Amino acid sequence: MVQRLSAEVLGTAFLVFIGVGAVPATLILNGDAPFTMADLGMISFAFATIVMATVYALGHVSGNHINPAVTFGLAVTGLFPWSRVPAYWAAQVVGGILGAGAILGVLGSKASAVGLGVASYSAQVGAGQAFLAEFVGTFILVFTIFGVIHRKAAAGFAGVAIGFVVFAVIIPVGPVTSAAINPARALGPMLVQQLAGGTLTWAQLPVYLLAELAAGAAAGLAYRAISRTRVDRAAHQALAETASETAARV
Repeated sequence: MVQRLSAEVLGTAFLVFIGVGAVPATLILNGDAPFTMADLGMISFAFATIVMATVYALGHVSGNHINPAVTFGLAVTGLFPWSRVPAYWAAQVVGGILGAGAILGVLGSKASAVGLGVASYSAQVGAGQAFLAEFVGTFILVFTIFGVIHRKAAAGFAGVAIGFVVFAVIIPVGPVTSAAINPARALGPMLVQQLAGGTLTWAQLPVYLLAELAAGAAAGLAYRAISRTRVDRAAHQALAETASETAARV
């Protein structure tokens, strides 16, 4: 369990440092130049590549959830024991904080001055539109994850599929909410930015957390509804019993 949690801390930290860190890095390099679709594409690509890397590097250790919405969706559908959810969530939040701290340490105070990559939405967007954007983006991500871990999925392509769906989702959702699609990615940079003396809108955080967790559960249930067979029901029951026994021993 310690190894699994350590993997979740490291994976989430890598995700935040590389993906979120690409945002202030871009803004610092751009200076007063306008933010363009090319900039958004490079940031999306940074997220995609680090997700691919962590899937292959850490997937066999912890499952490489690195996202509380993924953990929640797996637990809701019975593919992950509820007893481990709090520990995984804690590890992911710690990883998010460490990753954001690393951004500040590497890029310096300029990173905080340009927002540290904190996910936010404007007053013109509003809470309702932001909720929908985060819900849709997270739903697509988690739905894809359920697909690539299915027993009938093509072996060896999980990292590629998950990385590219992250890339794809950020393109339309990023301009609306910064495309957090991950509660740990939303919370970690906010906490570090607060410690660095930055200005934050904490009232937006519940919108991100509720939309992403709800989407994680909905995506898992939706995928199970369209893909489940008799074999899956039997396997699910056996997995649930094994997970329960393992959790009891731990």
